[in-house]
Amino acid sequence: MTTVLIVDDQPLQRYAFRLLLESAPETTVLGEAAHGGEAVRLAAELRPDVVLMDVRMPGMDGIEATRRIVAAGDRSRVLVLTTFDLDEYVHAALRAGASGFLLKDVRPEELLAGIRAVAAGDAVIAPALTRRLLDEYAQHVPQPADDVPAQEARLKALTDREREILVAIGKGWTNGEIAAHFVVAESTVKSHVRSILAKIGARDRIQAVIFAYDLGLARPKS
Repeated sequence: MTTVLIVDDQPLQRYAFRLLLESAPETTVLGEAAHGGEAVRLAAELRPDVVLMDVRMPGMDGIEATRRIVAAGDRSRVLVLTTFDLDEYVHAALRAGASGFLLKDVRPEELLAGIRAVAAGDAVIAPALTRRLLDEYAQHVPQPADDVPAQEARLKALTDREREILVAIGKGWTNGEIAAHFVVAESTVKSHVRSILAKIGARDRIQAVIFAYDLGLARPKS
């Protein structure tokens, strides 16, 4: 059973999400929050598997709430829901530690699948879509230069092959594409990816892509 905390400042939106989640036997709603401050408090109190997080809210927004929930080190993972065409804060939310994002008009089955994926420790967004997202927003988000030395130290912990695979992840390649390029089994790639995430301190594949962007291993398309 996957437990969920719904965070959205619109009561009707929260109600719609609750109806959907409670109709699925594998999910249960632990609570609802109307703003970021309440989300942080309830996440600490209820410890849901997944926090379904809106970005734009009065007071503390979803980005800051995500940062605080992730920094607390509890089990909860954050899945951001946003309107991609309008919301320019998605990249910042991912940098804050969100495990992925979906559009607010996502199909019900995709939302449920995304929640299951995040709860299992995976990223919601397919690698190619991740690349397009970062291509769009990486140029608009200030680079956290003070963190680069620590990132470079973690990069040095990687083997040559792990670094090559990290570059491929940053380019948005799937495990299958990486396996074909390096002529190895896909299970070998998965093993390398797990090792890379552990060494660079990334919670999931999305955070690894951001890490690659921060160090210039991957670049937005020109």
